[in-house]
Amino acid sequence: MKIALSGKGGVGKTSISASLAKLFSRDGHRVYAVDADPDASLGLALGIPDDILAKVVPLIEMQDVIKEKSAGGGAFYSLNPEVDDVLDEYSISVGNIKFLRMGGVKPGGSACYCRENSFLYSVIDSLLLNKDDVVILDMGAGIEHLTRGTSKGVDLMVVVTEPSKTSVKTARVVMQLAEDLGIEVIKVVANKIRSPKEEAFITEQFAADELLGMIRFDDDLLDVALGEGEQDILTGAFKASMEEIYLRVKGWKDKK
Repeated sequence: MKIALSGKGGVGKTSISASLAKLFSRDGHRVYAVDADPDASLGLALGIPDDILAKVVPLIEMQDVIKEKSAGGGAFYSLNPEVDDVLDEYSISVGNIKFLRMGGVKPGGSACYCRENSFLYSVIDSLLLNKDDVVILDMGAGIEHLTRGTSKGVDLMVVVTEPSKTSVKTARVVMQLAEDLGIEVIKVVANKIRSPKEEAFITEQFAADELLGMIRFDDDLLDVALGEGEQDILTGAFKASMEEIYLRVKGWKDKK
C-alpha cells in the first residue's frame, strides 16, 4: 500500500506518518518511510538517533550518485535513470522500516536542476509504482514530489489538519491538488482536537466520508518532543487514536 501524507506545517503530519510506519511494521510489513518534507523530522519521529541522522544525505544532494545514474555528465542524461538499488543502498533500516530522505524538488532559476529532479522523480516512481511493500511518503504542505504519473501509484492521500480556518484552508488546497493529479482516495485526519467545540468545527468543515479520523490533543507528545519520558510517539491517547486510524486504513487495504 502506498500512502502519501500532507498538510500545513505544525499539524502533526510527521507524527502520524511515523506512527503508521511503525504500526504496519509491527504487523510484519516491510515499510519504506520517506521524508519528503523540507523540515526533515521523520527520522526523529521514528526514533533514529541524532548522530545517525546527521550522516544522512538527502538523495537529491548525492551529486556523484545522480551523475552515475543519469549516465554521466554533460548536457545529455537519462530522464528515467535506473534507481531501484538506491532505495536499499542509501536507506537506514529500523527493524522492518527503511528510512529515506528525499530532499526538496529543486526550483527553477539560474542553475539547471533538471538532472537532480529527474533523479528524484525516478526514485519516487520506483517506490510508488514498482515496490510491493508499504510506502509512507511524508510531504510538506504541497505535493510537488508527486507527478501525474507517480500519483497513479498512490492508494491513499491523507491530509492532516488542525481545527482552525487556516489549517482547513490549506487542507482544501492540498485535497484539490491531489484530485487534479488523479489521486482517487483522499481522506482527512483532524489532529490536536481539544474540545467538543473543535470537534464540531471539523465535522462542519468536512463530510463524514472525507474524515479518516480525529485525534485528541495529547500532552504526552509534548514530552516526547522535549526529550522527556518515554521516547516513543505511540503513547497515551495519541496511540489509541492512531490504532483506530490504522485499522481503518488496513481494513480498506485488505478489501482491495
